[in-house]
Amino acid sequence: ERMNIPRQKMPERGAEERNRDFAEVNIGLSAGAARVEARRCLDCANPQCVLGCPVGIDIPTFIKLIEKGDFEASIRRLKETNSLPAVCGRVCPQETQCEAVCTLKKATGVPVAIGNLERFISDYERSAGQAFIPPCPAPTGRRVAVIGAGPAGLTAAGELAKKGHAVTIFEALHIAGGVLIYGIPEFRLPKAILEAEIAYLKRLGVELRMNFVVGKTATVEDLRKDGYEAFFIGTGAGLPNFMKIPGENLVGVYSANEYLTRVNLMRAYDFPEYDTPVFLGKRAAVIGGGNVAMDSVRTAKRRGAETSAIIYRRSRTEMPARGEEVKHAEE
Repeated sequence: ERMNIPRQKMPERGAEERNRDFAEVNIGLSAGAARVEARRCLDCANPQCVLGCPVGIDIPTFIKLIEKGDFEASIRRLKETNSLPAVCGRVCPQETQCEAVCTLKKATGVPVAIGNLERFISDYERSAGQAFIPPCPAPTGRRVAVIGAGPAGLTAAGELAKKGHAVTIFEALHIAGGVLIYGIPEFRLPKAILEAEIAYLKRLGVELRMNFVVGKTATVEDLRKDGYEAFFIGTGAGLPNFMKIPGENLVGVYSANEYLTRVNLMRAYDFPEYDTPVFLGKRAAVIGGGNVAMDSVRTAKRRGAETSAIIYRRSRTEMPARGEEVKHAEE
């Protein structure tokens, strides 16, 4: 019977409406649809989805609790292993991780929508306005410095805080989030969602210090003298790769890093209110076929390009971008 339930479609805004603004594309499952989708889970004796998840979330249990309608217990279970569920439910590549090895996928070809359910339950908690804070052990008295407030640093800080350690995140930029804030557009990951997740980490006891460049503002040795005993370095994916071809330094040629950072973090979309203009081409070409390329081409369209195109060296099926992002870009 469970195998015959169709996968519940994620509601989304119409293409012609959404390509003019930066509001989120996906609307999120209703409570009813989430419970129906949760019923598709086979509750396997040997759940492969947990092995497919990089952080080993107890996926079957949080899904079964959604099916029963016990949403509060579900988010508690989820947060035992994941401090950023609203982010992961939106941007994790579930189709190549947990959903790729789902037993239902092997049986029917269509996996349980694990990512959509993770998104649903974290959004439910936020809309209910009652963030669950897991019980933390007594303080250990140990101090940890986390360098970088991107997804790695935020995750490490959450896990360390739940073990009772005093954690400070040192971030070079003025806003926390790393690639989540400067690299992923608002229409895929709204800033308010990220702010709520970071507020949760603060409630766990994590301290954030912004505009702090470790090595310049203070060295690791300085921090060690301040009592920090352990250091987690999550300084980001680094510099973009260029193709090393003539013309790369011409006006109007951007790396995706710079383009998305200007639009996402420096509010180039509000020029001249914010003095960070970004070149507005009538015809925008994005070279590459990954998620960053899709973010860039969709941003260019929203910024007013008459045509925006992906130019990619391999075939359509070899594009590394998520299927959903390609579909949304084409629409």
